[in-house]
Amino acid sequence: MKKTFLFALSLFSFLAYAQRPDGNIPKFKFSGIVIDQETQQPLEYATVSIRNPQKPGRLQGGITGSDGKFNIEVFPGIYDITIDYIGFENFEKKGVVVRSNKDWGKVNLFISSTSLEGVEVMAEKTEVEIRLDKRIYNVGKDLTVRGGSVADVLDNVPSVTVDLDGNVALRGNDNVRILINGKPSGLVGISGPQGLQQLPAESIEKVEVVTSPSARYGAEGTAGILNIILKKQELLGFNGNFVANGGQTHSDVIPSSYGGSANINLRKNKFNIFTNTSVNKILSIGKIYNQNEYFNGNDLSTFLDEIRKPERENYSFFSSLGLEYFFKEKTSLILSSFIRNTNGDDYSKNILNTLSTNRTIIDQSELIEFEIDKDNARQISLNFDSEIDEDGQEFTAVFQFEENSEDENASIKNSLEGRDEKVNQLEEEKRILVQADYVLPLNEESQFEFGFRGNYSDQENDYQVFQIKEGDFFKNTDLSNVLFYKEYVSAFYSQFGKKNNNFSFLLGLRMEDTKIVIDQRTTNDYNEKNYTKFFPTLNLSYEFSNNESVILGYSRRISRPRGRFLNPFPSRASVATFFQGNADLDPSYSNTIDIGYLKRWDKVTFNSSVYFQKTTDVFTFIAEDKGEKVVINENIDETNSVIEVPVIVRNPINLAENNRTGLEFTLSYNPSKKSRVFGNFNLFNSETIGFHEGVNLGRRNLSWFSRINGKMSIFKKIDWQIQLFYRGPRETAQSKTKGMIFCSTSLNKDIFKKNGTLSFRVRDLFNSAMYRSETFTPTFRNNVLFRRSLPSFNLSVTYRINQKTNQQIKGNQIRGGANEGSFGI
Repeated sequence: MKKTFLFALSLFSFLAYAQRPDGNIPKFKFSGIVIDQETQQPLEYATVSIRNPQKPGRLQGGITGSDGKFNIEVFPGIYDITIDYIGFENFEKKGVVVRSNKDWGKVNLFISSTSLEGVEVMAEKTEVEIRLDKRIYNVGKDLTVRGGSVADVLDNVPSVTVDLDGNVALRGNDNVRILINGKPSGLVGISGPQGLQQLPAESIEKVEVVTSPSARYGAEGTAGILNIILKKQELLGFNGNFVANGGQTHSDVIPSSYGGSANINLRKNKFNIFTNTSVNKILSIGKIYNQNEYFNGNDLSTFLDEIRKPERENYSFFSSLGLEYFFKEKTSLILSSFIRNTNGDDYSKNILNTLSTNRTIIDQSELIEFEIDKDNARQISLNFDSEIDEDGQEFTAVFQFEENSEDENASIKNSLEGRDEKVNQLEEEKRILVQADYVLPLNEESQFEFGFRGNYSDQENDYQVFQIKEGDFFKNTDLSNVLFYKEYVSAFYSQFGKKNNNFSFLLGLRMEDTKIVIDQRTTNDYNEKNYTKFFPTLNLSYEFSNNESVILGYSRRISRPRGRFLNPFPSRASVATFFQGNADLDPSYSNTIDIGYLKRWDKVTFNSSVYFQKTTDVFTFIAEDKGEKVVINENIDETNSVIEVPVIVRNPINLAENNRTGLEFTLSYNPSKKSRVFGNFNLFNSETIGFHEGVNLGRRNLSWFSRINGKMSIFKKIDWQIQLFYRGPRETAQSKTKGMIFCSTSLNKDIFKKNGTLSFRVRDLFNSAMYRSETFTPTFRNNVLFRRSLPSFNLSVTYRINQKTNQQIKGNQIRGGANEGSFGI
């Protein structure tokens, strides 16, 4: 294995150095960085044109990279320079004399304006930026997420959906990798992305959607990558913004939610200090309705209905602090940390009705559950970034350590005598991340890159069930268990990129060595898995013009099962439902081909892609009747006998394969400076092929979802935004899910001489955000209606200090991992 990897790395190195020019042609370097004057953010794909008036037929130039930089070699002479970017005023400079290397520093582009008398021109960045290799969603410009969480933010991102359980999917595939500032983080959560519901939307700068990642990214996540960039300013002097919000849902508690946040930055000389702190309280009220029919062979079926009304009240505190020191203009060291504390008080009332065949109630019982949740995260990281020379040679290094814990302590009161319980689930995780990357430009058209990442995670899950016996609670050892889970991944990668006129490519190879340990202490089951795999990537692009291009991407990726999926000990989800992991579950591998097309007009941008993905050893969750039964009532009198229902166990297995074919397109239209419309459409077909114990679990599922987001300025300079989302029906081997429509709207107005903003939003305007599904097996049928939260509204006030007018940025531009895996020449 090592020889193979060393051979591949050597081959990349040989190919890279083989591209070096002989260096005998005398040329000078013409460099600089193009930035947005308003936001002071770098502009990627800005076009730099260099024309010699004496030789008008010979046009030189290029486009800026992800960091906004350009570096072009030219012969000595006198040139006319033009830098243009769609939606911005052109920068023009004539008669530029080049007799030596010339660094223009920062070139500010201004958003284009129309001088119409009596009309105010809105000069702000659009919510969605469409790039050739990714899409960037700018959170600050979206009015419908003010006062919400990161889960609300992701639910507005093109091609992304968030279900009512908080699970995130990209293009309908929930195996998506979520990063914070380009790296794995405890902010996402230990057992899933539910931790994002506790992170306020005001702490997020933007979200990057990458569907064809390069070799620099980790190979985890067959659907692709969502990179969440936290806010960090580098404006000179003191500046910041403060947000206060309050909201209401269907509750007697007024207000049902409230909070505030502060984002502060101080930049002086070589030091930059930045912090983001927020406090929030959110009350969420949901509704769950279960209809169950259990088949009893030739006997009459047993019917059980469950009505549940969960109320979740969460108090969260999040604070991040960072210190950046600039050794020189383009070399800095960043020490940063964050803490997040979330305390939740949950109340749930569960009514169980046993019904006759004509749907009349035979027996009724009641469960009342009180739960106290504690979700804490701590992280500290050290980042070193250096642009070694003006040629673009770069070195970055990261060390990160984090501790996370999620504790759930529930007390369950049952109307049936002797059925009271206490259930505790205690989860802890420690993770260390070590990463280093080196970029070596070989000439103006090519570069070579290699790096290392080590991600080492240790988890402990202690699941405790206490049941009442003779008036006291005793631990039930048949339901309680302790699991230790370790996942160590060490990775090396290298990639080579080259641009030749309008054609460019990026070829990469990543090797990941994985060690997984499943140590079930309760049953003394110990399993260890070790495997080393290679993951090639290829990205090709061709530019027909500055406004039209096509890209082809290929990537091989992996999905490793979570610790919970591997735990062989059953954990109870309800009275008659259990979840049991599978220690023999293997990783799933995918190969994806993605063809994208991008076209820009004056007021319209169109981006589309067609993709095919083949995945082997797919994770599939099946529900099985294990032959055990549970009593759901007690003897009331001689005419009412004990009623039993089967125990249903849900567990994951590996099926043979899954083939996904999809089409998506994104269209943005800016009819005027005061209005814009954005639409995203996804259509995908999923075909699962496989058998389990002789039963064909294969299934085809054609589904789609669409999102429309419109914004315009109405009377008295008030901005109005509306978002519509529809998710089509879908089907798996054992279940069907109906379609769902969702609508949110908001109003926004600048106040305090544009130093402040007043925002009002309504979530789930038509009370339609609900999940309806049907599960069917040979032994039972289940219908579910699930609402995680009821409609709500929120009012927020933002006040800005020294952020009304833009100030110059010195040193490095805002980083935060936004450029990971990108290649710009």
